[in-house]
Amino acid sequence: MTETPHASAIVTGAGSGIGRAIARALLVAGFGVTLAGRRSGPLAEAAAINGIPHTDALIVETDVTDQTQVERLFARHVERFGRLDVLVNNAGVFGPNADIGDLAPAGWESTLAVNLTGAMLCAGAAFRQMKTQSPAGGRIINNGSISAQTPRPRSVAYTTTKHAIAGLTKSIELDGRAHRITATQLDIGNARTELIDRLVSDGALQADDSRRPEPTMDAGHVADLVVQLAGMPLEVSVPQLTVTAAGMPFIGRG
Repeated sequence: MTETPHASAIVTGAGSGIGRAIARALLVAGFGVTLAGRRSGPLAEAAAINGIPHTDALIVETDVTDQTQVERLFARHVERFGRLDVLVNNAGVFGPNADIGDLAPAGWESTLAVNLTGAMLCAGAAFRQMKTQSPAGGRIINNGSISAQTPRPRSVAYTTTKHAIAGLTKSIELDGRAHRITATQLDIGNARTELIDRLVSDGALQADDSRRPEPTMDAGHVADLVVQLAGMPLEVSVPQLTVTAAGMPFIGRG
C-alpha cells in the first residue's frame, strides 16, 4: 500500500486540456489526485507521468451532471485519500455557436447541465466533505473562463454559465467562512488546448465579425498557478484570479 499523501485533490474534466495539465502538475507536486471524466482511457493517460502510472492517482469515470455519479466520485476519493483538500471544478463544454436568436433550447440546456449544474453538484459534494472532515476546511477552484467577464460573439449559452460561476464562487466563499472553506474563480484566456487550437487556428471570430489569429499560452502555466493556489494555507483567500495569453483581445475586446 502506498503512503497517503499529505494533501489531496479532485480534478474534473481531467482527461484532456487544462484539466489534464492541472492533474499532472498536482501529482508532481505531491498531491494525491482523483482524476474524473467521462472516459477512462484519456484519464489513464493523464494519470501517467512520463508514461508511468502515478501511484497517487485514482481514476473515476464520472458524468458530473449525474448526482449519483458525483457522490460516488467523492466517496471513492475519501476512501482512498482520507480527506479532500482541493476541488478543481474544471469540467465544461463550449456549447453551441449561436446568438440568442439562434440558440435552441436543447443546446442551452446541455451547456447549463455540464457547466453550471455539474459545477454545483461537485462543489456541493466538496463543501459537505470539507465541512465535516477533521480538521475542517478546503479550497474549491472553479474554472470560470474570461467569458465570466467578457463574452465572445455567438457564445450566449457558454457565457451565461460562466457568469453564473461568479455567483456560485462568491456564495461558496461566503457560506464557507465558518468552515475554513475558500473558493476561487479562475478565469483563463486562450490556454493552448485542442479546443482552443481549433477555435483560433483559422482566426477567432471578433466583435466586428472579422476573424483574426490570437495569441495562446501553454496550459502548463495555468497548472502552475493552480498548484500554487492549492498549496496556500487556508488563512489565505483568493476569490478571483485572471490569467490570459499576453496580447489576446480580452482587455479592450471588441
